[in-house]
Amino acid sequence: MGSNVLVLAEVYEGALRLISIEMVTAAQSVAKESGGEVIALVVGADLDAAVSQIAELGVARVLIASDHKLKYLPTLGLTSVVAAAIQKEQPFAVIVPSTTAGIEYAPRVAARLDLPLASDCIGLAIDGGKLVAIRPILGGRVQSAVTIESSSTAIVTVRQGTFKAAVATGSAAPIESFAFTLSDGDERAAVTGVSEQEIGGVGLDTAKVIVGGGRGLKEPANFKLVEDLAAALHGAVAATRAVTDAGWRPHNEQIGQTGRVVAPQLYIAVGISGAAQHIAGLQGVENIVAINRDPDAPIFKIAAFGIVGDLFEVVPAIIAELRTSA
Repeated sequence: MGSNVLVLAEVYEGALRLISIEMVTAAQSVAKESGGEVIALVVGADLDAAVSQIAELGVARVLIASDHKLKYLPTLGLTSVVAAAIQKEQPFAVIVPSTTAGIEYAPRVAARLDLPLASDCIGLAIDGGKLVAIRPILGGRVQSAVTIESSSTAIVTVRQGTFKAAVATGSAAPIESFAFTLSDGDERAAVTGVSEQEIGGVGLDTAKVIVGGGRGLKEPANFKLVEDLAAALHGAVAATRAVTDAGWRPHNEQIGQTGRVVAPQLYIAVGISGAAQHIAGLQGVENIVAINRDPDAPIFKIAAFGIVGDLFEVVPAIIAELRTSA
Protein backbone atom coordinates (compact mmCIF):
# COMPACT_ATOMS: atom_id res chain seq x y z
CA MET A 1 0.00 0.00 0.00
CA GLY A 2 1.32 3.42 -0.97
CA SER A 3 0.56 6.95 0.24
CA ASN A 4 -1.53 8.21 -2.69
CA VAL A 5 -5.27 8.81 -2.55
CA LEU A 6 -7.55 7.64 -5.35
CA VAL A 7 -10.70 9.69 -5.86
CA LEU A 8 -13.62 8.41 -7.92
CA ALA A 9 -15.08 11.04 -10.23
CA GLU A 10 -18.54 10.31 -11.57
CA VAL A 11 -19.81 11.83 -14.81
CA TYR A 12 -23.41 12.24 -15.85
CA GLU A 13 -24.45 13.29 -19.36
CA GLY A 14 -20.91 14.41 -20.09
CA ALA A 15 -20.62 16.68 -17.04
CA LEU A 16 -18.57 16.18 -13.91
CA ARG A 17 -20.90 15.86 -10.93
CA LEU A 18 -20.49 18.55 -8.27
CA ILE A 19 -19.95 15.93 -5.59
CA SER A 20 -16.97 14.62 -7.56
CA ILE A 21 -15.38 18.06 -7.37
CA GLU A 22 -15.93 18.03 -3.60
CA MET A 23 -14.34 14.60 -3.39
CA VAL A 24 -11.13 16.05 -4.84
CA THR A 25 -10.96 18.39 -1.84
CA ALA A 26 -11.57 15.44 0.49
CA ALA A 27 -8.79 13.47 -1.20
CA GLN A 28 -6.42 16.43 -1.03
CA SER A 29 -6.97 16.75 2.72
CA VAL A 30 -6.00 13.10 3.21
CA ALA A 31 -3.08 13.16 0.77
CA LYS A 32 -1.61 16.18 2.54
CA GLU A 33 -1.32 14.14 5.73
CA SER A 34 -0.36 10.82 4.11
CA GLY A 35 2.44 12.44 2.11
CA GLY A 36 1.00 11.24 -1.18
CA GLU A 37 -0.71 12.62 -4.24
CA VAL A 38 -4.28 12.64 -5.49
CA ILE A 39 -5.12 10.45 -8.45
CA ALA A 40 -8.51 10.92 -10.09
CA LEU A 41 -10.31 8.05 -11.79
CA VAL A 42 -12.99 9.36 -14.15
CA VAL A 43 -15.60 6.76 -15.02
CA GLY A 44 -18.40 6.79 -17.58
CA ALA A 45 -18.85 7.86 -21.19
CA ASP A 46 -18.43 11.13 -23.10
CA LEU A 47 -15.70 12.15 -20.68
CA ASP A 48 -13.71 14.82 -22.54
CA ALA A 49 -15.13 17.88 -20.80
CA ALA A 50 -15.14 16.27 -17.37
CA VAL A 51 -11.56 15.04 -17.73
CA SER A 52 -10.35 18.49 -18.79
CA GLN A 53 -12.08 20.03 -15.79
CA ILE A 54 -10.80 17.66 -13.12
CA ALA A 55 -7.27 17.74 -14.53
CA GLU A 56 -7.07 21.40 -13.45
CA LEU A 57 -8.26 20.86 -9.87
CA GLY A 58 -4.88 20.12 -8.33
CA VAL A 59 -4.69 16.36 -8.89
CA ALA A 60 -1.43 14.66 -9.83
CA ARG A 61 -2.82 12.33 -12.50
CA VAL A 62 -6.12 11.59 -14.19
CA LEU A 63 -7.06 8.05 -15.19
CA ILE A 64 -9.82 7.60 -17.75
CA ALA A 65 -12.13 4.58 -17.70
CA SER A 66 -14.32 5.26 -20.72
CA ASP A 67 -16.87 2.87 -22.16
CA HIS A 68 -20.43 3.38 -23.37
CA LYS A 69 -21.40 0.45 -21.11
CA LEU A 70 -20.42 2.61 -18.11
CA LYS A 71 -22.45 5.64 -19.19
CA TYR A 72 -25.10 5.33 -16.50
CA LEU A 73 -22.69 4.01 -13.85
CA PRO A 74 -23.87 0.37 -13.65
CA THR A 75 -22.97 -1.22 -10.32
CA LEU A 76 -21.38 -4.42 -11.58
CA GLY A 77 -19.24 -2.73 -14.20
CA LEU A 78 -18.10 -0.02 -11.81
CA THR A 79 -17.17 -2.63 -9.23
CA SER A 80 -14.77 -4.31 -11.63
CA VAL A 81 -13.25 -1.04 -12.88
CA VAL A 82 -12.67 0.38 -9.41
CA ALA A 83 -11.31 -2.90 -8.09
CA ALA A 84 -8.86 -3.08 -10.99
CA ALA A 85 -7.72 0.51 -10.36
CA ILE A 86 -7.10 -0.22 -6.67
CA GLN A 87 -5.10 -3.33 -7.48
CA LYS A 88 -2.96 -1.39 -9.94
CA GLU A 89 -2.43 1.81 -7.95
CA GLN A 90 -2.37 0.35 -4.40
CA PRO A 91 -3.50 3.66 -2.85
CA PHE A 92 -3.55 4.54 0.83
CA ALA A 93 -7.24 5.40 0.57
CA VAL A 94 -10.06 5.52 -1.95
CA ILE A 95 -12.60 8.37 -1.74
CA VAL A 96 -16.00 7.53 -3.22
CA PRO A 97 -18.92 9.97 -3.50
CA SER A 98 -21.92 8.88 -1.48
CA THR A 99 -24.24 8.89 -4.50
CA THR A 100 -26.79 6.28 -5.48
CA ALA A 101 -24.04 4.64 -7.52
CA GLY A 102 -21.29 5.07 -4.92
CA ILE A 103 -23.17 3.42 -2.06
CA GLU A 104 -23.82 0.47 -4.37
CA TYR A 105 -20.36 -0.22 -5.79
CA ALA A 106 -18.16 0.79 -2.81
CA PRO A 107 -19.22 -2.13 -0.54
CA ARG A 108 -18.97 -4.54 -3.47
CA VAL A 109 -15.40 -3.43 -4.15
CA ALA A 110 -14.55 -3.73 -0.45
CA ALA A 111 -15.99 -7.25 -0.31
CA ARG A 112 -14.26 -8.35 -3.51
CA LEU A 113 -10.82 -7.14 -2.41
CA ASP A 114 -11.34 -7.77 1.33
CA LEU A 115 -10.75 -4.11 2.19
CA PRO A 116 -12.13 -1.99 5.06
CA LEU A 117 -14.99 0.38 4.31
CA ALA A 118 -16.38 3.39 6.18
CA SER A 119 -19.58 4.81 4.71
CA ASP A 120 -21.42 8.13 4.84
CA CYS A 121 -18.45 10.11 6.18
CA ILE A 122 -18.56 13.84 6.89
CA GLY A 123 -14.88 14.26 7.76
CA LEU A 124 -11.52 12.53 7.28
CA ALA A 125 -8.20 12.70 9.12
CA ILE A 126 -5.06 10.68 9.75
CA ASP A 127 -3.90 9.67 13.22
CA GLY A 128 -0.76 7.64 13.71
CA GLY A 129 -0.63 6.78 10.03
CA LYS A 130 -4.16 5.38 10.07
CA LEU A 131 -7.21 6.87 8.36
CA VAL A 132 -9.88 8.21 10.69
CA ALA A 133 -13.41 8.55 9.32
CA ILE A 134 -15.88 10.91 10.99
CA ARG A 135 -19.42 9.58 10.72
CA PRO A 136 -22.77 10.84 12.06
CA ILE A 137 -24.80 8.48 14.24
CA LEU A 138 -28.05 8.62 16.22
CA GLY A 139 -29.80 10.65 13.57
CA GLY A 140 -26.93 13.12 13.27
CA ARG A 141 -27.01 14.09 16.96
CA VAL A 142 -23.58 12.52 17.57
CA GLN A 143 -20.44 12.15 15.50
CA SER A 144 -18.19 9.12 15.81
CA ALA A 145 -14.52 8.87 14.85
CA VAL A 146 -13.76 5.47 13.34
CA THR A 147 -10.08 4.55 13.05
CA ILE A 148 -9.41 2.07 10.25
CA GLU A 149 -6.81 -0.25 11.79
CA SER A 150 -6.21 -2.37 8.70
CA SER A 151 -2.92 -1.95 6.82
CA SER A 152 -4.83 -2.39 3.56
CA THR A 153 -6.27 0.33 1.34
CA ALA A 154 -9.21 2.01 3.08
CA ILE A 155 -12.38 2.82 1.16
CA VAL A 156 -14.66 5.61 2.33
CA THR A 157 -17.84 7.11 0.94
CA VAL A 158 -18.32 10.81 1.65
CA ARG A 159 -21.50 12.86 1.82
CA GLN A 160 -22.15 15.68 -0.58
CA GLY A 161 -21.83 19.13 0.93
CA THR A 162 -19.27 18.21 3.59
CA PHE A 163 -16.23 19.47 1.68
CA LYS A 164 -15.80 22.64 -0.35
CA ALA A 165 -15.60 22.19 -4.11
CA ALA A 166 -12.02 22.13 -5.38
CA VAL A 167 -10.93 25.11 -7.47
CA ALA A 168 -8.89 25.24 -10.65
CA THR A 169 -5.16 25.74 -10.18
CA GLY A 170 -4.35 26.96 -13.68
CA SER A 171 -2.28 23.93 -14.62
CA ALA A 172 -3.44 20.57 -15.96
CA ALA A 173 -2.40 17.14 -14.70
CA PRO A 174 -1.30 14.40 -17.10
CA ILE A 175 -4.12 12.26 -18.44
CA GLU A 176 -3.86 8.49 -18.93
CA SER A 177 -6.22 5.86 -20.29
CA PHE A 178 -6.93 3.13 -17.77
CA ALA A 179 -7.13 -0.32 -19.29
CA PHE A 180 -9.88 -2.55 -17.91
CA THR A 181 -11.97 -5.53 -18.99
CA LEU A 182 -15.65 -6.06 -18.36
CA SER A 183 -16.61 -9.71 -18.04
CA ASP A 184 -19.87 -11.30 -19.08
CA GLY A 185 -20.82 -11.27 -15.41
CA ASP A 186 -20.32 -7.49 -15.26
CA GLU A 187 -22.94 -7.11 -17.96
CA ARG A 188 -25.63 -9.24 -16.35
CA ALA A 189 -27.41 -6.05 -15.33
CA ALA A 190 -27.20 -2.88 -17.37
CA VAL A 191 -28.72 0.58 -17.18
CA THR A 192 -30.13 1.41 -20.60
CA GLY A 193 -31.39 4.89 -19.83
CA VAL A 194 -32.40 7.40 -17.20
CA SER A 195 -35.65 9.34 -17.02
CA GLU A 196 -35.57 12.54 -15.00
CA GLN A 197 -38.56 14.14 -13.32
CA GLU A 198 -38.96 17.78 -14.29
CA ILE A 199 -39.20 19.76 -11.06
CA GLY A 200 -38.39 23.20 -12.39
CA GLY A 201 -36.50 25.96 -10.63
CA VAL A 202 -32.96 25.65 -9.35
CA GLY A 203 -31.50 22.29 -8.36
CA LEU A 204 -30.63 21.70 -4.69
CA ASP A 205 -27.16 20.41 -5.58
CA THR A 206 -26.06 23.64 -7.25
CA ALA A 207 -28.24 26.30 -5.62
CA LYS A 208 -26.50 29.16 -3.83
CA VAL A 209 -29.73 29.96 -1.99
CA ILE A 210 -32.24 27.44 -0.65
CA VAL A 211 -35.52 28.18 1.10
CA GLY A 212 -36.85 25.29 3.17
CA GLY A 213 -40.33 24.89 4.59
CA GLY A 214 -41.58 22.89 7.57
CA ARG A 215 -44.82 21.95 9.29
CA GLY A 216 -45.10 25.50 10.57
CA LEU A 217 -46.63 26.33 7.18
CA LYS A 218 -49.71 24.41 8.41
CA GLU A 219 -50.93 23.17 5.02
CA PRO A 220 -49.58 22.37 1.53
CA ALA A 221 -51.11 25.45 -0.12
CA ASN A 222 -49.04 27.71 2.11
CA PHE A 223 -45.84 26.40 0.51
CA LYS A 224 -46.52 29.07 -2.10
CA LEU A 225 -44.80 31.43 0.35
CA VAL A 226 -41.63 29.33 0.22
CA GLU A 227 -41.81 29.10 -3.56
CA ASP A 228 -42.27 32.86 -3.93
CA LEU A 229 -39.39 33.65 -1.55
CA ALA A 230 -37.12 31.20 -3.37
CA ALA A 231 -38.08 32.72 -6.72
CA ALA A 232 -37.35 36.23 -5.46
CA LEU A 233 -33.87 35.07 -4.40
CA HIS A 234 -33.31 32.92 -7.51
CA GLY A 235 -33.02 29.94 -5.19
CA ALA A 236 -34.31 26.40 -4.75
CA VAL A 237 -37.16 25.02 -2.67
CA ALA A 238 -36.61 22.37 0.01
CA ALA A 239 -38.61 20.69 2.74
CA THR A 240 -38.33 18.70 5.96
CA ARG A 241 -39.05 14.99 6.25
CA ALA A 242 -42.31 15.66 8.10
CA VAL A 243 -43.50 17.69 5.12
CA THR A 244 -42.54 15.14 2.48
CA ASP A 245 -43.91 12.24 4.53
CA ALA A 246 -47.20 14.12 4.74
CA GLY A 247 -47.25 14.34 0.95
CA TRP A 248 -47.02 18.12 0.84
CA ARG A 249 -43.84 18.11 -1.25
CA PRO A 250 -41.94 15.54 -3.36
CA HIS A 251 -39.28 13.48 -1.57
CA ASN A 252 -36.51 14.76 -3.84
CA GLU A 253 -36.84 18.11 -2.02
CA GLN A 254 -36.24 16.59 1.42
CA ILE A 255 -33.15 17.75 3.31
CA GLY A 256 -31.83 15.74 6.24
CA GLN A 257 -30.44 12.48 7.49
CA THR A 258 -32.61 10.44 5.13
CA GLY A 259 -32.73 13.09 2.42
CA ARG A 260 -30.31 15.47 0.73
CA VAL A 261 -27.21 17.10 2.18
CA VAL A 262 -26.83 20.62 0.82
CA ALA A 263 -24.16 23.32 0.86
CA PRO A 264 -25.61 26.65 -0.29
CA GLN A 265 -24.30 30.06 0.72
CA LEU A 266 -27.67 30.82 2.31
CA TYR A 267 -30.40 28.59 3.75
CA ILE A 268 -33.65 30.15 4.94
CA ALA A 269 -35.65 27.91 7.26
CA VAL A 270 -39.33 28.84 7.21
CA GLY A 271 -41.48 27.27 9.92
CA ILE A 272 -38.83 24.64 10.65
CA SER A 273 -38.23 23.71 14.29
CA GLY A 274 -34.77 22.26 13.66
CA ALA A 275 -34.98 18.55 14.45
CA ALA A 276 -31.65 16.71 14.42
CA GLN A 277 -32.74 14.72 11.36
CA HIS A 278 -33.09 17.92 9.35
CA ILE A 279 -29.98 19.61 10.76
CA ALA A 280 -27.90 16.64 9.55
CA GLY A 281 -28.50 17.80 5.99
CA LEU A 282 -27.22 21.33 6.63
CA GLN A 283 -23.60 20.52 7.48
CA GLY A 284 -22.16 22.48 4.57
CA VAL A 285 -24.41 25.56 4.71
CA GLU A 286 -22.51 28.84 5.12
CA ASN A 287 -25.33 30.95 6.59
CA ILE A 288 -28.68 29.94 8.06
CA VAL A 289 -31.59 32.33 8.57
CA ALA A 290 -34.45 30.97 10.67
CA ILE A 291 -38.04 32.26 10.75
CA ASN A 292 -40.13 30.73 13.55
CA ARG A 293 -42.64 31.97 16.07
CA ASP A 294 -41.15 29.77 18.85
CA PRO A 295 -38.12 31.55 20.39
CA ASP A 296 -36.95 28.22 21.84
CA ALA A 297 -36.94 26.35 18.51
CA PRO A 298 -33.67 24.38 18.12
CA ILE A 299 -33.10 25.90 14.66
CA PHE A 300 -32.09 29.20 16.33
CA LYS A 301 -29.08 27.50 17.94
CA ILE A 302 -27.42 27.05 14.55
CA ALA A 303 -28.83 30.10 12.77
CA ALA A 304 -26.61 33.07 11.94
CA PHE A 305 -29.72 35.26 11.97
CA GLY A 306 -33.10 34.52 13.51
CA ILE A 307 -36.51 36.14 13.20
CA VAL A 308 -39.00 35.29 15.95
CA GLY A 309 -42.39 36.01 14.49
CA ASP A 310 -45.37 34.81 12.51
CA LEU A 311 -44.04 33.49 9.20
CA PHE A 312 -47.33 34.45 7.52
CA GLU A 313 -46.46 38.09 8.25
CA VAL A 314 -42.65 37.94 8.02
CA VAL A 315 -42.24 36.07 4.72
CA PRO A 316 -44.69 38.22 2.67
CA ALA A 317 -42.92 41.32 4.00
CA ILE A 318 -39.52 40.00 2.90
CA ILE A 319 -40.86 39.06 -0.54
CA ALA A 320 -42.41 42.49 -0.98
CA GLU A 321 -39.14 44.19 -0.05
CA LEU A 322 -37.13 41.99 -2.41
CA ARG A 323 -39.51 42.71 -5.29
CA THR A 324 -39.41 46.44 -4.59
CA SER A 325 -35.61 46.56 -4.57
CA ALA A 326 -35.21 44.27 -7.61
